[in-house]
Amino acid sequence: MSAQSSTKSNTAVTVLKASWVPLIIIVLAQLQMGVNVNALPVSMGPIIDDINAPATSVATALVLYSLFVAAFVMLGAKVGKMFGERLVFQIAVLAHGASMALMAVSNSTETMNTAQAIAGIAAAALVPTLVVLIAANYRERQQEQALGILASIPAVASGLTFVVAGFIATLLSWRVSFGLITVISVAVFIISFRLKPIPRTPGIRIDLVGVVLSALAIACILFGFNNLNTWGLVLAKAAAPISLFGLSPAPFLIALGIVFGQAFFVWSEKRVATKKTPLLAMEVLDSSEERAAVIIFLVAGALGSVISFLIPLYIQIVQGRTPLFTSVAIVPYALAVAAAAILSVRLYDRLTPRRLGVISFSLVTVGAVLLSFTVSNEWATPAVILGLMIVGLGEGTMLTLLFNVLVSASPKHLAGDVGALRGVVNNVSSALGAAFSSVVAVGLLSVFIISAFNISGLPQSLHYEINFDNIDFVSNDQLRSVLSQTSATPAEVNEAVVLNAAARLRALKATFLIVAIISLLTIFPSLRLPGYIPGELDMEELIHDHPSGSPAVNT
Repeated sequence: MSAQSSTKSNTAVTVLKASWVPLIIIVLAQLQMGVNVNALPVSMGPIIDDINAPATSVATALVLYSLFVAAFVMLGAKVGKMFGERLVFQIAVLAHGASMALMAVSNSTETMNTAQAIAGIAAAALVPTLVVLIAANYRERQQEQALGILASIPAVASGLTFVVAGFIATLLSWRVSFGLITVISVAVFIISFRLKPIPRTPGIRIDLVGVVLSALAIACILFGFNNLNTWGLVLAKAAAPISLFGLSPAPFLIALGIVFGQAFFVWSEKRVATKKTPLLAMEVLDSSEERAAVIIFLVAGALGSVISFLIPLYIQIVQGRTPLFTSVAIVPYALAVAAAAILSVRLYDRLTPRRLGVISFSLVTVGAVLLSFTVSNEWATPAVILGLMIVGLGEGTMLTLLFNVLVSASPKHLAGDVGALRGVVNNVSSALGAAFSSVVAVGLLSVFIISAFNISGLPQSLHYEINFDNIDFVSNDQLRSVLSQTSATPAEVNEAVVLNAAARLRALKATFLIVAIISLLTIFPSLRLPGYIPGELDMEELIHDHPSGSPAVNT
């Protein structure tokens, strides 16, 4: 009898250890997507030198990737239900890997953009399956831990890729990084058969009108925000493709995107009223708690994107350091985000989502205020590193918390829709954050430089030789090169460089302070998060698309 008990005990331990294998597979799939997104900017210099392309080509490739993910991730969720999430996961992993192989052999911007567009489509199908696969393979506390780990992977991928891809691009070739992603995809496909198969959901129909409306809404909003600085915030700049009575087309494009978005929700509600399946289940947004979670998710993701933009801007432009130094400098922040995302799950049975939300945004506020007052011309200042880590702790906790709130608050059979919603919010918030940081930081820089110039001893004649309508962050050497083509004397050039350096630092400090203010204000909508500790999830309902109370399908 004792021997039998021992055998049962050993078997239970074996099952428990084996149960983490599916999470490793899911994490590797998330990692291959994250490595691609982060390898592009860190390999920017070698890429533009190798294929003889402008620096904006890398930004364009990133925008294309985010656009295709955000525009078609809701469609990807429905495709997963139609054919079974494990099958779609496997196909999407291979398609993403194939796009990375194309990226590795790219010799032109057209090929690079095509590769990133294919990668975006593959990611749009892949992202929703991750949540459903976690739901299929884990339950109770293990599921919360798995969701926390999944939410932390983008931060892990960021820190890991910035360092590894930086070394690879410097010592070998930028192509090697993308070739490694292809290898990862093949490995993930081979071991993906360890995942629990999920049966297809019968009766699913694709809402084509919803696909078009959502894609147009997201495309208009993203392109509008991404071009606010290039086309003009209000008045049209020379780079704007068209001028609407002298006004920039960017705000109009954003407004048009909002109109398409409203039309999408009206159309979706109409389909629900006629007993048809909408592209996105409206149940994932039918409560004030869920809507608050989505809004806060957008803000938290955007703030993270702002920080990720300001760090390389500060190190590479203000300090004139290398991308590799940037890679190392971002590690404490990325590790803080990852650690908070994983470890904060332990607080779920002690603190309510509402309290965790307030704590998280309070941490981001404190960290951003500390950065705004301590950031200087030396990035290694302990106070600066501490401020970044505090921001990372708050951000990591919040992103994981909101992911769990959406999963637990929504009907349990809509895991794929929750995953799709997460994909849309992630990509839209990243684009909004990058646009916000660019517009605000550059706008403040312009104000500070013009103000300092007017009260300085520099001759007014320089005002007509310098294009103050096209002010941007430039290094001291770049500024000296520009001023050398003017009538400025060496002494005046030195004074202008000092003036510009002070304005850059003030703009950076002010932007961090604005981040702190936004984070502080977001505490108020976070008070609308659930004020109770969520109970355990019904896994069978979460896996299968069936009405609440109807029998679950056995797997």
